[in-house]
Amino acid sequence: MSELFPRKQVMGFVFSLVLTAAALTVYFLDLSFAVGMTILLVTAFVQAAVQLVVFMHAGETEDKKSIYVNIYFAVALALITIFGSLLILVWDM
Repeated sequence: MSELFPRKQVMGFVFSLVLTAAALTVYFLDLSFAVGMTILLVTAFVQAAVQLVVFMHAGETEDKKSIYVNIYFAVALALITIFGSLLILVWDM
């Protein structure tokens, strides 16, 4: 019967709730902008990784290497786009 219980999904759900509660404490505590944004960014990226691995089953196929390479490429492309936009629009370079 223990094989039928989705232990990995339940633990992922509980971890997602903990991360959401940690991000919510930023709203209720009087933190500085830098500390609050750091906590929010870290919890957001960790929660995105949990969602990807646990609930979207990214590492459970035979071609998981290509899936992770595509994810790294997408993250790199997103960061280039974000920092390129900041470079041009905000920092006037």
